[in-house]
Amino acid sequence: MTKPIAPSLLGCAVPLVACAAALLIALAANAQNAPAGAASAAAGAASDAEGAASAPPAATLTVPAAVRPTTNPGPLVYGLFDVAAGRFQAPGMTRVLALESGAMEHSFIGIRGGDDLGGGLYARFGLETYVRLNAGTIGRTPADPFWGRAAYVGFQGQFGTSVLGRLPTPLYNVTRQFNPLDESYGFSPAIRQWYQGTILGDSHWNNSVGYSSPEPDGGSGWTWQIQYNAKDTAPGAQGNNVGGSLLYASGPLLVGGAFQRVRNGLDAVPPGFAKQTAYQIGMSYETRLVRLYGQGGSVKTSATTGVRTHLYQLGAAAPIGLGFALASYGHANTETDMSSSLRRTFSVGYDYFLSKNTDVYALAMNDRVTGYSSANSVATGLRLRF
Repeated sequence: MTKPIAPSLLGCAVPLVACAAALLIALAANAQNAPAGAASAAAGAASDAEGAASAPPAATLTVPAAVRPTTNPGPLVYGLFDVAAGRFQAPGMTRVLALESGAMEHSFIGIRGGDDLGGGLYARFGLETYVRLNAGTIGRTPADPFWGRAAYVGFQGQFGTSVLGRLPTPLYNVTRQFNPLDESYGFSPAIRQWYQGTILGDSHWNNSVGYSSPEPDGGSGWTWQIQYNAKDTAPGAQGNNVGGSLLYASGPLLVGGAFQRVRNGLDAVPPGFAKQTAYQIGMSYETRLVRLYGQGGSVKTSATTGVRTHLYQLGAAAPIGLGFALASYGHANTETDMSSSLRRTFSVGYDYFLSKNTDVYALAMNDRVTGYSSANSVATGLRLRF
């Protein structure tokens, strides 16, 4: 008698086989449609593009044509350094005078490269590590892996980009994209409320397969991402993670949304944990005087004590001189069957560009959580891209 396949193995294998089949079909279509001997760039890391002053705030897996070299490159080193000095305070805690790395954007160093396989197809790789400049150490926290920001290898062509490894989630990319303070863990209301106590697990997933559609011609049109993470062996892991996003750009308008279901990769597992689902929609619109941002969503944790959080954020960035005035308000209402909590965060600041790659900033934030004393933080910092 043939031994049946375990359901857990089957559940893991089916998405991987489907992803591999889709990639093979796309590669075949790419080889047929690409002009013979077409030479375009070897793929560069998307996170390299996200560091440029003119780039959109959130990373994607698709590589903009502007950053693609015209020949096979050797490994390229790039990154971003961000450090700020100020007075920092969390709700209910005392104020602390400190030097903080990554107050506006996490410092990191990366290396990437690619290989021209012919017919418009490229192999690509990337390795990126977070850096804490104030302490001279690796990682956002001591718990981060060495290549915590990204570690991937994959293919890029006319079909889009498909990579495997440790990747940022589509939900994290969209959260960054629809708020004026990007990924500022220190001062962005959206990032602080979504990723400091609401979303379980990391903003980057290990053991991932990711696909990103190609950029539309002329910059207007639809793009989408999908990401699948294989179940790990950590205690409390209940299954595989999956996430995706869909964006539409048309002139000054950008709209989109993202979702994710988390069932593994948690540092602390709530009693009776089964899964966490999250949804978010967002929009930005640019006028001559200001760029407006808005996003909203919900997060539901299925566990012995169920938790539901509804969040929204409104923001603006206005060009003034050689910089931008920034403002953002975030609102998060968290409920269980027995309690509720409200968090309100408001931040303002000014980001002044000394050059395309170097800027200085000043930020202030008020953060209020039910049951805790109000927190006020202020900081000035320097950010350098290379």
